[in-house]
Amino acid sequence: MSTANPQPLWRPDPQRIAQAQITKFQAWAAEHHGAPALGGYPALHRWSVDELEAFWTAVTQWFDVRFTSPYARVLGDRSMPGTEWFPGATVNYAEHALRAAATRADEPALLHVDETHEPRPVTWSELRRQVGSLAAELRALGVRPGDRISGYLPNIPEAVVALLATAAVGAVWTSCAPDFGARSVLDRFQQVEPVVLFTVDGYRYGGKEHDRRDVVAELRRELPTLRAVVHIPLLGTEAPEGALEWSGLTSADVAPVFEPVPFDHPLWVLYSSGTTGLPKAIVQSQGGILVEHLKQLGLHCDLGPGDRFFWYTSTGWMMWNFLVSGLLTGTTIILYDGSPGYPDTGAQWRIAERTGATLFGTSAAYVMACRKAGVHPSRDFDLSTVRCVATTGSPLPPDGFRWLHDEVRQDLWIASVSGGTDVCSCFAGAVPTLPVHIGELQAPCLGTDLQSWDPDGTPLIDEVGELVVTNPMPSMPIHFWNDPDGSRYHDSYFAMYPGVWRHGDWITLTSHGSVIIHGRSDSTLNRQGVRMGSADIYEAVERLPEIKESLVIGVEQPDGGYWMPLFVQLTPGAALDDALLGRIKGTIREQLSPRHVPDEVIEVPGIPHTLTGKRIEVPVKRLLQGTPLDKAVNPGSVDDLDLLRFYEELARKRA
Repeated sequence: MSTANPQPLWRPDPQRIAQAQITKFQAWAAEHHGAPALGGYPALHRWSVDELEAFWTAVTQWFDVRFTSPYARVLGDRSMPGTEWFPGATVNYAEHALRAAATRADEPALLHVDETHEPRPVTWSELRRQVGSLAAELRALGVRPGDRISGYLPNIPEAVVALLATAAVGAVWTSCAPDFGARSVLDRFQQVEPVVLFTVDGYRYGGKEHDRRDVVAELRRELPTLRAVVHIPLLGTEAPEGALEWSGLTSADVAPVFEPVPFDHPLWVLYSSGTTGLPKAIVQSQGGILVEHLKQLGLHCDLGPGDRFFWYTSTGWMMWNFLVSGLLTGTTIILYDGSPGYPDTGAQWRIAERTGATLFGTSAAYVMACRKAGVHPSRDFDLSTVRCVATTGSPLPPDGFRWLHDEVRQDLWIASVSGGTDVCSCFAGAVPTLPVHIGELQAPCLGTDLQSWDPDGTPLIDEVGELVVTNPMPSMPIHFWNDPDGSRYHDSYFAMYPGVWRHGDWITLTSHGSVIIHGRSDSTLNRQGVRMGSADIYEAVERLPEIKESLVIGVEQPDGGYWMPLFVQLTPGAALDDALLGRIKGTIREQLSPRHVPDEVIEVPGIPHTLTGKRIEVPVKRLLQGTPLDKAVNPGSVDDLDLLRFYEELARKRA
């Protein structure tokens, strides 16, 4: 496959390139660490993966990482899994997240926005004071380094304070959003046995209040390791019996005390979607996240003290942790708690206008929903502060790039990024000094030796292959919780190519250095031995105004045949008649190939998603192969379980 977009949609102007942090970093690293002074980003990237130790030393010095105890060397052991980073060093993530309080005490660290869309600031000094007070109270409750602290919280300032106070004492943070049901939360929290639970009484979403006190009561009953429950009265209710009041724990004027912990000390536990079993409890380290996020946010996202960083997310998704790390660069972070489309589809653009966001992060699905709904962001909102629109969650289709370019601003840096919960970072995406090609991620990230491999481990250019990373990244999991021999961790990433991280995505590395994501390789479409990405089909089909969303599945048949149905959710008023069927198949044939045309097009009431909004492909494939619903999917991981019953019934009829 050759790339079809030789001409960029956008190029950064010389002034933007000169002012970018990554440009200044390259010049400094050339002077101090032997990085190439010439050759721009491609030369810097090559150096960053060839000279890992020099590169990560440069990152820690450039961002003035404070090691309480020095490190012996950057890499003690570089084999994967089991890489040993900065042995001997001690650090504290929260200390770095609050450093701006020393010089910008009265400026906002956080801007909190709810569905009224009115921003409310929390200053750096106030954030630091609350973290100091809460950290002291946690210590008084007997919390020690390594203890787990959990949050059943929406995207509110209290969640940020709780995370930072947890990190300050060296405890381990983990969180779920309050739209998760009790079973989903317990599937996660019971694995890590928290000693403290921070919780709200409910949340507001879509203009309605949602009372969660019954769920909280169930969590308290089912988590026997809890020593304390902290009540945050978002809906104004009284604290339940035996719970502590948030206000009482955060009222003291106490400077935070930061526990120096080893570089590889656990910072937080994130969870995989858990669609086919118990969610993987992914543990990442204080030091690994600190240096990876400084690199990603400071160099790739080009964030600094003058910026305002928005990403639409919830506390149940890694992008929330990534958003909080904006504080590491001295950036003001914007916390939105509410529906992405309330009271109308333009809601997120209104938030960008009212907060003066400079980096606006959202999902590819939101961009496409705005396009379909006829939203005109630049006409209806003042987006003059927005320098970059970044998207993730799924690949941004070419029409999404064009729409952002036409409807937000022609001089707009569009950064489609791709990574994973597994590393809480990006493998490829934003580079402020490179051009943007339609439908493509700009480049692999620094320090990430991203490659596309065939099944034999041969690197590919301009061809679809498996996304692999051939050298270690600091934010790769230190382990999974309750995986004592490391077998589940090994099998998740290293079983296919020993010693090399296989992520489970299909990608193309283009000959001009960009990256195209084609969808998950574990739900791969494979017709006549040719592998195809589902994302390419979604992008083609969902251009049609009658299609709200789609799902394509390839099912190996017992007789050796292959069945590839396309499921479509129609927009209101549309009908799946012969004319629309013909247009769907014609569109796929013309834009992709005859091989991509599905065997059947089937109308469905809706497309099922994980709780973080990703289409569920593998469990649907299992249902269509005859697996019972309770074996095919973890019910607590799905946004609407009833939607899956359609596929179960279809399999029954076909059998």
